[in-house]
Amino acid sequence: MPLKQIDHGSKEYEQMIKLRFEILRKPLHLDFSKEELEKEKHDILIGAFEDDKMLGCCLLTKVDKHCVRLRQMAVQNNFQGKGIGASLMNFAENVARDHGYKRIIMHARKTATGFYEKLGYTVTGKEFIEISIPHVVMEKKLRF
Repeated sequence: MPLKQIDHGSKEYEQMIKLRFEILRKPLHLDFSKEELEKEKHDILIGAFEDDKMLGCCLLTKVDKHCVRLRQMAVQNNFQGKGIGASLMNFAENVARDHGYKRIIMHARKTATGFYEKLGYTVTGKEFIEISIPHVVMEKKLRF
């Protein structure tokens, strides 16, 4: 299963938008705004593929010179629980390290905290509501 960085505006990016919509937005009756997608030009876009089909994805958004924020982690429903998410996270951490970042933060859906805790992330804040569902801030210091 190849993991790679993808380019904003590419065919792979179009697959990423569709996957994120199906898994993350559609169940909440939400969509992406043009402005939201435009901002992603500056993000590190990551995809997991089987042949040319995207199985999972995530984004890394710069917070400051030492920190990046993981966003929009999604894996196709029929592939969840098969290690794709963990592989994406490992790849994203390596990419972040390669760019000189020392830590990753995220607004994790409350239902996903167990997954991230298994990968070494810790909850660093109180629960809050974002896009109509409970989230928590999680973080991990990257080891070099």
